[in-house]
Amino acid sequence: MNNTPKTVSDVIRAHFDGLTRAERQLAESLLDNYPVSGLGSITTVAENAGVSTPTVARMVQKLGYKGYAEFQAHLHHELEATLSNPIAKHDRWASNAPGTHILNRFAEAVMNNMRQTLSALDPQSFDGAARLLSDRKRSVYFVGGRITGALAEYFFTHMQVIRPKTALMSSNTSAWPQNVLNMSAGDVLVIFDIRRYEADMETLAEVARAGGVEIILFTDPWSSPVAKHASHCFRVDIEAPSAWDSSVVTLFVVEALIEAVQSSAWDETRERMNTLEGLFEQARLFRKPRGQKTRERGEQARTKPDEPAATDDVAEGCQPAPSHKYHVS
Repeated sequence: MNNTPKTVSDVIRAHFDGLTRAERQLAESLLDNYPVSGLGSITTVAENAGVSTPTVARMVQKLGYKGYAEFQAHLHHELEATLSNPIAKHDRWASNAPGTHILNRFAEAVMNNMRQTLSALDPQSFDGAARLLSDRKRSVYFVGGRITGALAEYFFTHMQVIRPKTALMSSNTSAWPQNVLNMSAGDVLVIFDIRRYEADMETLAEVARAGGVEIILFTDPWSSPVAKHASHCFRVDIEAPSAWDSSVVTLFVVEALIEAVQSSAWDETRERMNTLEGLFEQARLFRKPRGQKTRERGEQARTKPDEPAATDDVAEGCQPAPSHKYHVS
């Protein structure tokens, strides 16, 4: 079973209220450029934070580590995990793969990801993000990386139906300045950024935040550098027995937000949906229900008796394939 451990940043945040003034100063320094800020010598870390080396030693023990060496070892392990490429991820899982079917192993990993994520997810932060996304006075922008761009597009596709003033940003970073130009203070930027974090995302977040834009971040347990600029951050467990990280739980949180936003102003959402359905009808974008097509064809047959009426019969060769039940052992 995949049990993603707490990161050092999680531990620091959990103990923050119990730290002394100097230790809080050190903690803020470590989190400001995490995890790189903690990879130097104990003297360097102390100097960068403006505290003494004994303060560093005391704080890491207060966090539960035996000493600075163990504290730093955890940071190195996290850094290695965030930089893992697909081959390294696959080899790690394959070396420990039990003799059960991949469906069972994958399902177990995903369900554990769900439990881990929900246990750490702050409902108040979720509600706060939903309120930002529900505010029709704010424009909402969506952007993702090479893989997570699909999640950004999925989120945007639903949100543009629910509310106006939404935009999907291109994966081409050269187009981002034009998007930032259109952003106003109070607008919302939804960013998807998981390991191996894309450097341009942090720059985008920094510039947008400086302009008063609220940032909602979807990331992983190790946390994208964008997190320090985010108003709301969803750290989602993504480990799976695969060369690729799993997006299942990220999509779950996205869909929960979609429901929260559409329910916040359902009358307006329903009106937009009805209007959109009318546009789809005009564009003949979707197939009509079977019964409706039959009725319309019947009306056409009555008005044009000399023309043979079309049928709803499925053409030979297009019959549905017989179902095959797959039994997982």
